[in-house]
Amino acid sequence: MADLFEKMKTGTKKQQDAYRAIMELDILNDLGRYTPVLCGTVPLGIDTCESDLDIIMEIYNFKPFVEKLVTLYQNKKHFTIKRKEIGGKKAVKANFHYKGFEFELFGQGEPVHKQHAYLHMVIEYELLQKSPHLQEKVITLKKQGYKTEHAFCKLLNIQGDPYKGLIRYGQEKGLL
Repeated sequence: MADLFEKMKTGTKKQQDAYRAIMELDILNDLGRYTPVLCGTVPLGIDTCESDLDIIMEIYNFKPFVEKLVTLYQNKKHFTIKRKEIGGKKAVKANFHYKGFEFELFGQGEPVHKQHAYLHMVIEYELLQKSPHLQEKVITLKKQGYKTEHAFCKLLNIQGDPYKGLIRYGQEKGLL
């Protein structure tokens, strides 16, 4: 898969603005020890005006991670931090607004290349490469209120849980 973050430098206006915001915050360096990866719709070019910037990370020791997030971002607009459990694994999610973007920083005790957000992005990227016509169809469904995975599943006729279904589909089609 291409380095989507680097491609954002010369992508759409929104991608370029997002790239600059991420670089200004210096998230990738400040949180580098947690292997941050930008995932989601903006790097794929299937975003809408409501799309946020999702950065996922690999976290095992949550206390220093939370402290770092608070130190770095507590002064940002609408800063919140939550601990949760997803798929039986502890996770931390921080949200804030900066330069017109909502950021979602997500940390879980799993390598980023095995986290669902990353796997979904890889599958969606491969699908868009093979079938570029899906881009506008996904965006149209998202504007109608569909979440990204739900939109892909509707278009590909994937039944059941869209998050698990998309990964299963990607595995079956050799996209992962």
